[in-house]
Amino acid sequence: MKAFLVGLLVIVMVLILAGLGILMFPLLLVMGIFLRLVIGFLLLIAVIWLIGKLTLLVIDIFKAKEPNTEEKVSHGTPDDRQAGQ
Repeated sequence: MKAFLVGLLVIVMVLILAGLGILMFPLLLVMGIFLRLVIGFLLLIAVIWLIGKLTLLVIDIFKAKEPNTEEKVSHGTPDDRQAGQ
């Protein structure tokens, strides 16, 4: 009799857990869609940030290639500049 009650209890618990799983399935679907949207939004933010970083890097590279206007201006011969210092 004890084994019968334990077996019956196990079957009842499995049915209760299966019922909860069926009832929670729509919630899991909604959570899956929400999680997909959140991850997509985070990826979008990361891509925008990376594009901005790349743009700033390219701007810095172009600024480093530009010659300085002060270096291009020559005032006399190199000997005159050394005598003035």
